[in-house]
Amino acid sequence: MPPSEWNVLDFEKPITELDTQIAEIKRLTMERGEDRSDDIAILEQDRDRLLVEIFANLSTWDRVLLARHPKRPYTLDYVRVMFDDYTELSGDRLFADDHAMVGGIATLEGREVMFVGQQKGRDLKDRQYRNFGSAKPEGYRKALRLMKLAEKFKRPVICLVDTPAADCSVGSEERGISEAIARNLMEISTLETPVIAVILGEGGSGGALGIAIADRILMMEHAVYSVIPPESCAAILWRDPTKHKEMAEALKITSGDALRLGVIDEVIAEPPGGAHRNVEIAARNVKAALIKHLDQLEKLKIPKLVDERYKKFRNMGLFQEPQNTPEKSLDE
Repeated sequence: MPPSEWNVLDFEKPITELDTQIAEIKRLTMERGEDRSDDIAILEQDRDRLLVEIFANLSTWDRVLLARHPKRPYTLDYVRVMFDDYTELSGDRLFADDHAMVGGIATLEGREVMFVGQQKGRDLKDRQYRNFGSAKPEGYRKALRLMKLAEKFKRPVICLVDTPAADCSVGSEERGISEAIARNLMEISTLETPVIAVILGEGGSGGALGIAIADRILMMEHAVYSVIPPESCAAILWRDPTKHKEMAEALKITSGDALRLGVIDEVIAEPPGGAHRNVEIAARNVKAALIKHLDQLEKLKIPKLVDERYKKFRNMGLFQEPQNTPEKSLDE
C-alpha cells in the first residue's frame, strides 16, 4: 500500500480512487496541454455523488473513526484559520507546561478572546511531544489559569475539545489529575465571562469535560462526545473489547445523539467528506458559529449568564417516570 493510502479509512477508499484518477488526469493535462475538462467534470460529479451517498449512511463506529482520523484538523489548525492573530501562553505556574493543552489570547473579528484546547500530534515525534492529546494535571491547571485571566480582563473564553481522555499515568495520578479536573468543573461553572466549547473530534471522558463546562456547547458534525471510549466500555461492561461497534451504538456518542439528548446546543456542519477534506471550510463554519453565539451571550448580564450556565448542567439527564396505572386483570 502506498504511503498516500495509509491514512484512508475503508469507506473512503472508493472516494480516494476517484480523487487519484482526477489528480492523474489533471497532471497529464498539464504535461501534454490537452483539454480534459469534460472528463474531469464527470469524475468530480461521480465523486461528489459518492461522497453524499457514503456519508449519509455512516454507522456510529464510522463516525468514531472519522473523529479519530489522522488527517483531521486539530485545535491549532482551527486557531490559525479562525483568528486574525493569536499568542500562545504557557505554564501552570505550579509545575510545568503541558504541551497537550494549548491556549492563549487571540482576536476573532475584532473581538479579543482567550482560547484553550487539547492538541494532538501528526507524526510519532509530535504525538509523543503532545502526549497524544491527553492532558496532565498541569494542562488543566494551565487552562484554568488562562480562563481566570480572561475573567479578569473580561474576555470570552473559547474551549476547543479534542482528546481521547485525560492522561492516566502514575505521574498524573501523583500530581492530582482528578483534583485538577474537578477544580476546573467547579471554577468554570461560576466563571464570570462567556464560555463556549466546541467538540472538534474526540470528546473523551473527564479529559473533555475538564474544559467543556460552557454556556454553549457546539459539536462538529462527525465528532463524538462520550463518557468513555467504546473499546474501554465494552471491555469493562461486556468483558469483550471486540464489541466496540455495538458499544458505540449503545453509548449514543454522535453529534445527532448529543443534540437530541440536550447535551449540546448546535451541530456545526462539516464539508462533504469530513473536516479533513477542507480545513478552511470547516474552520470558517466554526468561526461563524462562535461569532453568532458570542453575540448572544455578550448581551446577558453576568449574574444571569452564570445562573443560566448552572441551570443548563443541572437540567441534563432529567427524565420523567411514567405514572403508575392500575394493572388490569386477565379477565378484563
